Amino acid sequence: MEVYGAEERKEVMDVLETGALFRYGHEHIRKGMWKVAEFEAEVRKFTGAPYAHAVSSGSTAVSSILAAAGIGHGDEVIVPPYTFVAPIEAVFLAGALPVFAEIDETLCLSAAGVEAAITPKTKAVLVIHMCGAPADIEGLLSVCKKHNIKLLEDCGQAMGASFKGKSVGLHGAAGAFSFDYFKIATCGEGGMTITNSEEIYKNIDYVADHGHTHIGSNRGMEEHHVMGSNFRLGEINGAIGLAQMRKLPWMLEQNRKNKKYIKDRLKDLDGITFRKMTDMSGDSATFLNFFMPTKAQASKLFAQLAEDGVGGVANWYTNMYHFINQWDHVKEMKFPAKLAIHDVGAPQDYKNLKLPKSEEVISRLVSIGIQCTWKEEDLSSFADKLISSIKKVL
Repeated sequence: MEVYGAEERKEVMDVLETGALFRYGHEHIRKGMWKVAEFEAEVRKFTGAPYAHAVSSGSTAVSSILAAAGIGHGDEVIVPPYTFVAPIEAVFLAGALPVFAEIDETLCLSAAGVEAAITPKTKAVLVIHMCGAPADIEGLLSVCKKHNIKLLEDCGQAMGASFKGKSVGLHGAAGAFSFDYFKIATCGEGGMTITNSEEIYKNIDYVADHGHTHIGSNRGMEEHHVMGSNFRLGEINGAIGLAQMRKLPWMLEQNRKNKKYIKDRLKDLDGITFRKMTDMSGDSATFLNFFMPTKAQASKLFAQLAEDGVGGVANWYTNMYHFINQWDHVKEMKFPAKLAIHDVGAPQDYKNLKLPKSEEVISRLVSIGIQCTWKEEDLSSFADKLISSIKKVL
């Protein structure tokens, strides 16, 4: 959480002063304030989504859209090997079967990679818009339409990103966002789903709250058309998210300005290349990603950055939670209870996956986290140190 102040405190105090911590009911004490509902409205306004539903985390947002889209027992879902591990876990917990496909220099699933991974059991593609920028939406939609499968969007790292003027999350059947502490806008813990489909929205609404229809004022007597779980977001988290969403345009503007400054400083360095962008204007600019010429030089650079005391640069290739090479618990399908995949069987040999393109891309990747609160002197100093380290390696 980079930008926190009086606005968040005011919204939280509204909730504490009423005592209405639960998002539903209790009209007699809440003084007309519905912070989670206002948070959802702010997301609809910002993204242009007809429907938005807040949930407890980005992980439960992915679980909600999978269930609402009808993805479940034995269904194959194509996923990338480079992502935070949460959406992979959500697929397992849905009873579905993850099928890993190649990414490319967009850092997201490639259309060619998805095409190669499709089988008769494929029901959906779960694209993750990594590091704040949109995937190849057009290419992925083309493949999904050709094979009559659903495109679901995990936009956990990409609030504020868009493709050709339309927010990520609205190109497929539904989109899921994270508002945890490390995202551009945050609730501390929280998530959001958006969709163009009223049917999917209603399913999310039901699934996220034990099947409640949320019709009428007597919660204990509501009808229940389906089963669900407790993915609800509380009013305090919603209050923080509401204030954060109102600041998002400013945060995006600062991110884009700061990213441009660093990229302009780096672009004349011989040997490095930048991430492939599918829509430069739709980048939320939370990361600046570039590639070293070789895996060995990337590894050497990370060692040099550590020696030079340059922080804020991620090595996703060795990160325990973002690249499949380190996911032994996933490859071995470890969970305290039996999952559907244990009975159905894995669609791939997870322990011996061959994803050479993804391996090559991530092994050379250098990822810089952009901060919207950087001052001019911070930017200049960081860029100077970064360039110095890179020159020592190249």
